[in-house]
Amino acid sequence: MMADNQVGVLACSGEECLGGTLSRLAARKVMETLRPDRTVTLCLPLYIAGGEEERNFAKEYPVITVEGCSKCCSARATEKFSGRVHDTINIADILGEAAVLSKTVSTRNLTEEHNSMVEKISREICDKMDAIV
Repeated sequence: MMADNQVGVLACSGEECLGGTLSRLAARKVMETLRPDRTVTLCLPLYIAGGEEERNFAKEYPVITVEGCSKCCSARATEKFSGRVHDTINIADILGEAAVLSKTVSTRNLTEEHNSMVEKISREICDKMDAIV
């Protein structure tokens, strides 16, 4: 049984651009260090493939989607399989379109600039979570 103050975070799973990597790293940071007692991350590929646990969670609890680009795959999947998305973060709105569409970078090769981007996105996720809970 989940606590009533749980919020799902469904991050982009795209690998073709930096936006997907940054969205996943930010969701993980929120889950592991910034809001560990309130965050449940949802797996987009599993969600799309029919993961009932993921879909049912999103029917019962608020979900914030973190989009790595303008395709908004996370929000579309949530709306299709579970209903309303509580809030969406398009990281291009935070970092600019050029940054999120740049070539992907391995997590082994992250720079201080990349870490700063993850921090900005993480803060935005936390702000939206705090407004919900």
